[in-house]
Amino acid sequence: MEYTDKMQHRIKRIEGQLRGILRMMENNEECKDVTTQLSATRSAIDRVIGVVVSANLIDCMERSEDDSAANQDLVEEAVKLLVKSR
Repeated sequence: MEYTDKMQHRIKRIEGQLRGILRMMENNEECKDVTTQLSATRSAIDRVIGVVVSANLIDCMERSEDDSAANQDLVEEAVKLLVKSR
């Protein structure tokens, strides 16, 4: 699977968010503000997981040979990955 520039950009944004949270902690900012940023970062990670899993599923199904049993297995595996990430 190819990880697109868009996917990598999302991860870089999350990386920046995490650095910002560390700065907030170093500056002893309010717990509420730090928690809000942590929650936003977690949501961003969840969205990236969804994008990566769905892109992988599409890629796998395009390469499959229209075997409905194999496609069903691919879908089930993708759903398990999404559930596991929660």
